Amino acid sequence: MPVSLVFTSDTHVPKRARDLPHSLWDAIVSSDVVVHAGDWVDVALLDLLEERSRRLVAVYGNNDHGALRERLPGVARAEIEGVRFAVVHETGDAKGRELRCAARFPDTDVLVFGHSHIPWDTTAPTGLRLLNPGSPTDRRRQPHGTFVTAVADAGQLRDVVFHAVPPRS
Repeated sequence: MPVSLVFTSDTHVPKRARDLPHSLWDAIVSSDVVVHAGDWVDVALLDLLEERSRRLVAVYGNNDHGALRERLPGVARAEIEGVRFAVVHETGDAKGRELRCAARFPDTDVLVFGHSHIPWDTTAPTGLRLLNPGSPTDRRRQPHGTFVTAVADAGQLRDVVFHAVPPRS
């Protein structure tokens, strides 16, 4: 049975934004699984996502301390509808990323990561797909913030869509 997914990272609430964008909250409450690749900054957002998500797969990032590191792992793994996921915050430099990550996660179909705030969707020669949803709250050098929706179905990740987050007015 198809499972709807939301991928996000680098939310930095309340440092970069007071809250997540409405479009991301809408996606979160309507999805089956939410994946967060770290840099929450405040445990209050983790509490809200746990409350509003049907299922949450998440890690801490380099800006997460205290209760966030106590409650979240540095690496998370989940098999969802036959797709093997791993989640980390940092993968290192973009140069050589696919080969490094394929060696580190050989039994993974999709690696979700964050840290750079730069949307990324590539596939390593081994078939490992690497997804960075960007940041919905801190676009840095990107034209807009982003998050990703997708569907896991019968061992395949499909309907991967990067959603632009409108700038706050």
